[in-house]
Amino acid sequence: MNKFIELKNVRKSYVVGEQKFNALDGIDLSINQGEFVVILGPSGAGKSTLLNLLGGMDKATSGDIFIGENNIAKYDDKELTRYRANDVGFIFQFYNIMPTLTVEENVNLIKDVTNTSKDSKEILKSVGLLKHANKFPQELSGGEQQRVSIARAIMKNPKVLLCDEPTGALDSKTGVEVLKLLREQSDNDTTVIIVTHNALIADIADRVIRIKNGKVEESVLNKHPKNIDEVKW
Repeated sequence: MNKFIELKNVRKSYVVGEQKFNALDGIDLSINQGEFVVILGPSGAGKSTLLNLLGGMDKATSGDIFIGENNIAKYDDKELTRYRANDVGFIFQFYNIMPTLTVEENVNLIKDVTNTSKDSKEILKSVGLLKHANKFPQELSGGEQQRVSIARAIMKNPKVLLCDEPTGALDSKTGVEVLKLLREQSDNDTTVIIVTHNALIADIADRVIRIKNGKVEESVLNKHPKNIDEVKW
C-alpha cells in the first residue's frame, strides 16, 4: 500500500478564559491508501478533533496534514469547502438524513455539492436499499437509515471515508452489517477511518491508532485482521 495520509506535529488548541487547552498535542501518524483504520481512546482524548481536522471541518493550530500530495492544513476556507465536497465522505452515529426526503432523494443531495457523484440506483443496490428507494426515513429501521447515510457518503466516490461511531446507535447484528459495507469500501481502495469506543472493531482493522491526552499512544498494523464474522460481538 502507498502512504496516503500523513500528519506531522499537528496541534489543535483552544483558549477558554485565560487557559489554553490542547485537544491535539503534537500528533504524528501515517495511514496508507485503502486501509481500514480504527481510532480508539477514552472520551476527551482528541479522537473527534482528529476526525474533524482530517475532514476539513476544522483547522489545525499548527502542523501539517497531507492528504495525498496536498497539505490541507494550509488550505483557505474555499479550498477546504472544495476538499470536503469532492474528496471526503462523512458517516455519523445519528445518520443526519433529511426526514422529508425519500431514500433516493437523500442520496442524490450529494449531486448538489460535487461533480464526481455516481448513479444513485447503483449505490442503493450496493447497500441493499434499492427496494426502499421511494420510502421516507421514518419507514426504515435504524440500520437501514445508517445505510442511507453510507450510500450518501459513497455516492461522491470519496478518497477518504470518515466515520464517527457509525455503529454506536445500532444493535450488534445490524452493526456487523454496517461494518461489512464499510469494509467493502476499503477493499475498493477507499481509505476508511472509524472513531469508536468499541474496542472489538479493532480486531477487523488493518491499522489501530490509540489516542490519549491529545497524543498518539500507538499506531499498530494488524498483520492478521479478523473477518467480521469471526468476531464475537
